[in-house]
Amino acid sequence: MPAPFPAELRNQDLTEIPGAGRTIALTFDAGANAAGLPKILSALSAKGVAATFFLTGNWAANNPDGVRQIVSAGHRVGNHSMTHPGFTGLSDAEIVAQVRRAEEAILAAGADPRPLFRFPFGERDARTISAVNDLGYAAVRWSVDTLGWKGTSGGVTAGMVSDRIMAALQPGGIVLMHIGSNPDDGTTLDADALPQVIDGVRAAGYGFATLDALLGR
Repeated sequence: MPAPFPAELRNQDLTEIPGAGRTIALTFDAGANAAGLPKILSALSAKGVAATFFLTGNWAANNPDGVRQIVSAGHRVGNHSMTHPGFTGLSDAEIVAQVRRAEEAILAAGADPRPLFRFPFGERDARTISAVNDLGYAAVRWSVDTLGWKGTSGGVTAGMVSDRIMAALQPGGIVLMHIGSNPDDGTTLDADALPQVIDGVRAAGYGFATLDALLGR
């Protein structure tokens, strides 16, 4: 099992990487389908960028090839619960089940999510943060949500995704993007915008890191 996360990360839902300097983390949540994954992995490979992927256990179980592709490309994986429920409405026992079942499913697919966790919907409170900490996980939020998940039917474009990231650029920033397509229009705006995003971030003098930077490794 990986070493425990640093004690100073307890009782937090981290929105940035402390002391990271002009570096940001690209993170991708996977809970729906895998429609954007080929384009995302292609862009990251072409640009030489490593990212962090928060997977639900269901997604990992349904997309074992996708998990293998993520890991073999050198990216980091985190835990995003088993079935993506809101955590503040769960009992302590249900939280344990969601985290542990996801961990088991992701491990079975060939990746180790420990010790990175992201709350579904970003829904959390002091109790739920403490609960996932007690399970060996540091909770990681984000500093900017691209809103690419809203799709064109929600009034968003790939250009807007890029603009949101650039407007929120800050040292140690954590960018939230999504792998799956919008359920109404089938768009994958985060995947579409990714090459432009990487070029823009680099042009602004920033580099990229995985969330292992939080862990001192």
